[in-house]
Amino acid sequence: MIEPRTPVQSGVPRARSEEGRAPLPVAPLPVAPLPVKPATGRFLVLAGVFLCAACGLVYELELVALASYLIGDSVTQASVVLSVMVFAMGIGSLGAKRLRLRAAAGFGAVEAVLALVGGCSAMALYAAFAWTGDWGGSWAGGSRYLLVGFSLAIGVLIGAEVPLLMVLIQRIRRQDPGGAVADLFAADYVGALVGGLAFPFLLLPMLGQLTGALLTGAVNALAGGALVLGLFRRDLTRRGRWTLLVANVVVLGLLASAAALVDDFERAARQAMYGKDVRVAVQTGVQEIVVTGGKHEPFNLYLDGRLRVSGRDQQRYHEALVRPAMDGPHARVLILGGGDGLAARQVLRFPGVRQVDIVEIDPGVVRLARNDPPLGTLNGHVYADPRVRAVTEDAFRWLRGPHTPYDVVISDLPDPGITASTKLYSQEFYGLAAQVLAPDGRLAVHAGSPSSRPRVFWTVDATLRAAGLRTVPYWVGTGAPPAPAARQHGAWDRLTGIADGPDRTLDGTRAPSDWGFELAGPRPLPEGAVPRERVRAAERSRITGLAPSTLVHPRYAD
Repeated sequence: MIEPRTPVQSGVPRARSEEGRAPLPVAPLPVAPLPVKPATGRFLVLAGVFLCAACGLVYELELVALASYLIGDSVTQASVVLSVMVFAMGIGSLGAKRLRLRAAAGFGAVEAVLALVGGCSAMALYAAFAWTGDWGGSWAGGSRYLLVGFSLAIGVLIGAEVPLLMVLIQRIRRQDPGGAVADLFAADYVGALVGGLAFPFLLLPMLGQLTGALLTGAVNALAGGALVLGLFRRDLTRRGRWTLLVANVVVLGLLASAAALVDDFERAARQAMYGKDVRVAVQTGVQEIVVTGGKHEPFNLYLDGRLRVSGRDQQRYHEALVRPAMDGPHARVLILGGGDGLAARQVLRFPGVRQVDIVEIDPGVVRLARNDPPLGTLNGHVYADPRVRAVTEDAFRWLRGPHTPYDVVISDLPDPGITASTKLYSQEFYGLAAQVLAPDGRLAVHAGSPSSRPRVFWTVDATLRAAGLRTVPYWVGTGAPPAPAARQHGAWDRLTGIADGPDRTLDGTRAPSDWGFELAGPRPLPEGAVPRERVRAAERSRITGLAPSTLVHPRYAD
């Protein structure tokens, strides 16, 4: 007869009998009791999971947002940050296996380091961009390397959280591993939802990127420290408790000091990027607006760190954009973008203009153009003219509504290489623009530089043609644009030219000296609207066989 054997609980170590054959169960090591009931302790652990997950997602979104603003091409930056971070989370999970025997102390240390690294990441990345962005050489892409480094470090620390929390929640009450994992991930995912919604709707508009990241780090440190020191303090030695307490106090002190100095830091960083003559620096709901000069220095307008208006050559740029399109009927003119009023000033110089509608997405730009004296002087105070009407709306959305046809449409929009503006250079967008054109109307498009970005320029041309429009490409600048050649990548200077898109110009101290434009219309365009030498100059850089850019397949990444 076989006698039944008493089952040994999972996780209880076994000892070997004297003969070294049959394993015998050994009583588990004594565990210090918790200061609260198991149900309360379980709730506190899940609440800690919730808060830590919310903070972790805020760190991810903050890196994506800041990198998109500083480097450009938000799709690439989001892909780099998220993929590196998810990979690093796997490394962190593996590394946490070594801390399972000291799960409470390990979790407290991980949260303290994560709070410091994540909370200061935005400020460190911004500092590297502001003060070292123009170093060149081996540090030409330094801020990109720093972005990857922070993504890797934060990912490793986030990845170490769940294995340690799994040990801690089992420490409270043994349960089926599948049920414990389900509880942890449920709290984790709900926390991620709250963090993902809090970042764009609460932290970013109310506190900004730097202060928002610092506050998130403080919440992270408080949540991790309170959970370990409050619930699992008996799992730590006296020395361990004091060490963790001091570490959290130091982290919170550093984050609080940085938050107190964040305004001075931003002011110094702007001066490092734009010079000391910064007159206006405001974050609207759409973008950051910075204005320098205007009295004794040349006026410059920066939108999200990119030079949009240079007082030195804005007249040459806007005249080249507007004048060819005004050759023909021009009673009704539509300007897409151009909230600064400079394109409208060129339009109003032509007799016979009865109405100018400006569709600008950012009301802050329109307010600046109305109220800033130096910019008002440049644009001739066009908003005081009763013929000018400003509409605050996305140009793509506005074009989808019913409108009376326009004789001229001017597209004075950000460069097509910027991810957020690629839809404004798509085949669908130009199809909508063609619908609001009169039968003999003209569309003028700023298409980037054919000398430095020929592929982007000729993709705009191919996209206009795919929308059923006839095109005349032309170039304006000093000298002649070179034929297409292998373009040097990796240059990342502080300033961007009007037409140079998200990549920094090779010489970050000035705007580019050339621009490319497209004059398009549903019918053949009038002879002589564009000087032949400008057309020939653009044709020298032509690239054939390019596919048009669409909403679902943007093709402006060069």
